[in-house]
Amino acid sequence: MNLFAWLVFVAAACLEMTGDATVRRGLRGGGLPWILGGCAMLAAYGLLVNAVRWEFSKLIGVYVGFFALASVLCGRFLLHENVPPSTWIGLAVIFAGGLIIQFGGK
Repeated sequence: MNLFAWLVFVAAACLEMTGDATVRRGLRGGGLPWILGGCAMLAAYGLLVNAVRWEFSKLIGVYVGFFALASVLCGRFLLHENVPPSTWIGLAVIFAGGLIIQFGGK
């Protein structure tokens, strides 16, 4: 995977996590401006992640592994959540699947 793809995945994961959190805030009392802002971020994520010119199934399969890793790390280190061992094990399985999709034969 080239550097461009990794940069796109990092930016897309940030947009997806931030967009979801913004929609969540809007639904929990923030109001329509928060919801619309979150929707705009999620739309930007969709446009950005598809800038990588791979087959769709490979693109999303690899991105899901990357997004899962970014989400758990964000929860653990930025939000100071206590991540249980079962989550780390599940993350390893998801990430392994992404590696198989990326590097598996045709």
